[in-house]
Amino acid sequence: MRLTVIIALIAGLTACVPARKFQELQSSHDKLKAENQELRGGLDQAKAELKDLQIELDRLQQQNSKLKSDTLRQGDILRKLQTRYDKINSLNDELLEKYALLQKGSQIEQQKLLAELEGTKAELQEREDALNKLDRELKIKEQSLVELSEKLKQREQRVNELESLIAEKDKAFESLTNQLIEALTNYSDKGLTVEQRDGKIYVSVEAQLLFPSGSTAINNEGKKALKQLAQVLEEQKDIEVLVEGHTDTDKIYSKAIPRNNWELSVLRATAVVEILVENSKINPAQLIAAGRSEFHPIDPADKSKNRRIEIILTPNLDKIFEIINRKADAPVQPSVEGENN
Repeated sequence: MRLTVIIALIAGLTACVPARKFQELQSSHDKLKAENQELRGGLDQAKAELKDLQIELDRLQQQNSKLKSDTLRQGDILRKLQTRYDKINSLNDELLEKYALLQKGSQIEQQKLLAELEGTKAELQEREDALNKLDRELKIKEQSLVELSEKLKQREQRVNELESLIAEKDKAFESLTNQLIEALTNYSDKGLTVEQRDGKIYVSVEAQLLFPSGSTAINNEGKKALKQLAQVLEEQKDIEVLVEGHTDTDKIYSKAIPRNNWELSVLRATAVVEILVENSKINPAQLIAAGRSEFHPIDPADKSKNRRIEIILTPNLDKIFEIINRKADAPVQPSVEGENN
């Protein structure tokens, strides 16, 4: 069973950054946002492919059952024809005996018995031809059944691998969620929440825990919370960490940085990333800093909740895509023995 978890973490940013750096960060954010959307689409594709594989598995199982039933029916027909074949052989022996008697009988009687004998031989040949044809058809059915069983086995293996890998990732994410909740429990009443949702973990921190109003400098209390978070994340080598800054709708009009809510949200996210890197061994390549300004509020009636930092943890899905994109072996064409007999 897959669990859905939302983790939102509001983290604070350090000092003001030049406008040029903000523009570079903004460009990086747009690119990373597109990559994030592509990842989400990939996850949806993985789930759809898993569902299609399960449907195909059910269809193949039904077809397999039908082939088994057809094979049993054909085998029954073959046994009946064998019985009739044995009777014909017995009749042939009887006719041979009659033929021997013809040598002692009249010429008219001999001709009559010979005609009967030829008719019986023709019937026997017809029965043999039908038996050979049925035998060839049965071999084709048996080979198709073997190929279908192998194909079904490969499909089942892919489905089992996907289910096992997804269950493993769900279990790991559940464990990570519990670690984060335990590590940050002292801040649960100070505007920090940990939540799992849509296959991701959201750590959300209200801005008041991290920043003075309008500032990008993280206070001491916020740094302590971020250091504890960093210690948990540094052992997680198979996740992506997206740090998003959010503001309220109060406008900023300033010639100094931050000049507006966009810059404020990005610079705060950057400050959080710097704290995480400076206080842990986490790979910087796993981190993304982004700003969403005022355009993703969680409570339009409460500005304090909208001023926040969200740290979004996303699992690496490369192994899942690798299994989904694996191509099954091409089926072998059946061969028919004795086709010209």
